[in-house]
Amino acid sequence: MTEQAPVAESGTTDIPGKPTSASRTTLSHIMTHHDTNLLGTVHGGVIMKLVDDAAGAVAGRHSGGPAVTASMDEMAFLEPVRVGDLVHVKAQVNWTGRTSMEVGVKVLAERWNESAPPTHVGSAYLVFAAVDADGKPRPVLPVLPETEQDKRRYQEAQIRRTHRLARRRAIMELRERRAAEGFED
Repeated sequence: MTEQAPVAESGTTDIPGKPTSASRTTLSHIMTHHDTNLLGTVHGGVIMKLVDDAAGAVAGRHSGGPAVTASMDEMAFLEPVRVGDLVHVKAQVNWTGRTSMEVGVKVLAERWNESAPPTHVGSAYLVFAAVDADGKPRPVLPVLPETEQDKRRYQEAQIRRTHRLARRRAIMELRERRAAEGFED
């Protein structure tokens, strides 16, 4: 992972950056029978692709160029999505490091022919790395949280980053220990 940008007490960075709203986006798609599984509901993988597409658009907007998915975690499916549902995938940058960004995504679904409010059907957090033409990491501007909700998301993203790094470190230490003991994985 990358170093994070310095953060002032206000929850914003000391370096000029981009406000959260500058790259926020919503992707909407109507689900058809081509998207279904054997149970007649929409494949989780179809939803995950929409999540990755929306998050990638946000990461590219924020970073001003190409960004690639580095990881996806905490993808939660809360309710099934059905044929005929209009799915809205809302994404925004929650946190930025030196070359990486966490993008939060909320998935909503509503019946295409009803006026009932959309239902929250899923959420995910993805980490994107900004890359140059050679695929090498490149710097990103800090994200500037604008609302109290944005500031909370920024703080929660820092906690998730700490957990990702600790998990990675613990796994690497275990693998090194097993290799030293003569185990081949």
